[in-house]
Amino acid sequence: MAGGFSTPKKDKMLKVSGGQLVKTGEILARGVSVYKAGANVKGLGTLHAACCGKVVFTHKKTPHGKMRTFINVLPLEAKGK
Repeated sequence: MAGGFSTPKKDKMLKVSGGQLVKTGEILARGVSVYKAGANVKGLGTLHAACCGKVVFTHKKTPHGKMRTFINVLPLEAKGK
């Protein structure tokens, strides 16, 4: 274990879990190609929240028959009403 080469990198992974509240601009996933940007999520390699809300994961089938996992952010309702 010389030089720490046997330890996995911790910066490339999923940063949030389902049902968690996030702020605008918060990083949801970094360096993981398994997750794709869904509603209210921006980015390709690093996925960011486009608005404040709750994180939800959805699964969709592509036309080629492959399952994809999308990260979505459901916006919070306005509290002023």
